[in-house]
Amino acid sequence: MSLRDTRDTRDTRDIQGIRDLQGIRDGRGSTGLRASARRHRPAPPVRPARRVGVGLVALAATAAALFTASPTVSAQQATARQPVAAAHADADAPQVRPLSVPAPPEGFTTTWADDFDGAAGTGLDTKVWRYDAGPGSSFGTGEIETTTTSTANVFHDGNGHMVLKALHDGSDPNTGWTSGRVETQADGFGALPGGVVRMQASIQQPDVSTANGAGYWPAFWMLGAPLRVGKTWPGSGEVDILEDINGRSSTFGTLHCGVAPGGSCNESTGVGSGERPCAGCQTGYHTYAVELDRSTSPEQIRWYLDGTNYYTLKADQVDAAQWADAVDHSFFIIFDLAIGGAFPAAYGGGPNAATVSGGQLNVDYVAVYNKAPAGHPTANLAQGKPTTASSAESAEFPASNATDGDITTRWSSQFSDPQWLQVDLGQTHTINHATVIWEAAGASAYQIQTSNDGNSWTTVYQNDNSPADIQDVDVNGSGRYVRINATGRNSQWGDSVYEFAVYGS
Repeated sequence: MSLRDTRDTRDTRDIQGIRDLQGIRDGRGSTGLRASARRHRPAPPVRPARRVGVGLVALAATAAALFTASPTVSAQQATARQPVAAAHADADAPQVRPLSVPAPPEGFTTTWADDFDGAAGTGLDTKVWRYDAGPGSSFGTGEIETTTTSTANVFHDGNGHMVLKALHDGSDPNTGWTSGRVETQADGFGALPGGVVRMQASIQQPDVSTANGAGYWPAFWMLGAPLRVGKTWPGSGEVDILEDINGRSSTFGTLHCGVAPGGSCNESTGVGSGERPCAGCQTGYHTYAVELDRSTSPEQIRWYLDGTNYYTLKADQVDAAQWADAVDHSFFIIFDLAIGGAFPAAYGGGPNAATVSGGQLNVDYVAVYNKAPAGHPTANLAQGKPTTASSAESAEFPASNATDGDITTRWSSQFSDPQWLQVDLGQTHTINHATVIWEAAGASAYQIQTSNDGNSWTTVYQNDNSPADIQDVDVNGSGRYVRINATGRNSQWGDSVYEFAVYGS
């Protein structure tokens, strides 16, 4: 099957991608029994649209207080509903935090969040979420459910929760299961070099026990954005924030990287925390989070349960290049409720005749928080300014999306080289810093250029053949006009930018 899908011209890139290139879903925890990562299967190619998003480049406006060590979020913070406060300096910008999402930890700002406030029995907003529907047998992990788009399996409960529900039909416990798996449309969630990103959700695991929950496998995790344009797993990176199996009331945190089998991340097992107790996690909501910290040396990934850091992995514990390929880019977020497979089998197996139908993974909210690098400039000269481009993939991806301060909208060009994206700052400015948040389909070679008249251009930054999707660089120039001049793409798709920010005076 081709990676392309023209069923919906709003985004002709089919983000299924990887199911047909290779098996990508993780090895799920520390069992060593996964043959491959779970495959990323076809989903309706719907363009990301606004939910409650603000860009990485906007977070710096309120990141005046920066700390080397990231603060924790207490269980009380995670459940208390605080008044909404502006998440960035622009008073006219859209509110980015729903009422039911906790305020960011100290030093962070809210980049994106969803509080699942849909009406009871309704499906998810497909401008925000993708259904990953199809047979679990094709994931390469041994799971046996079929994930669907039905509101019997994925729905809002009307009380501010998303529900993934596993249902069984028939008398054979090894067949007849349906369930749900969803992932974010946006894949621009990451940390600037020198910054920190925190992915967090409040979740109630399925209310099952070891007596009736054999085979249940809930997960909250994320995959590297490069996967969506063909970079293979596990090199593209996977971070498992929560996994539990068989109703054990526990959690596993894992990084997958490098090559499979083997490599410095010991694939397909991955490297991680192993099983950690999670008392009451089947019967109540608890907060699961991970921080990717690029402000420390070596870089770190930290896993949290109810605000307590229970495991830390440092970059020098794995191969340096494999770490960078797996971690130093953007991600997209996934929730799923699998049934059966190698991971549950390693802890006793399942499902069996006693396994109950109807277990639910309930999600109260999910949020992405960012902390800016120390000393990062705050006044984005480009945000909201007139922006034009050499082309657009369609009317759904205009140039203005790249300067709207929203990490969930993007400009995308036609599928050819070269392309350019240009901002009119309104007057001449001295320019000393620029940030480009590319979508996974971005430029591998480009220049940042300035001009006083929009005709004669001076290159102030040159990037040759670096496919990294988060570029945050010092520059030295001046001009009224600033542009990205993209001369080479890193994929067969167009050049695609979530945010282009320009700083100076």
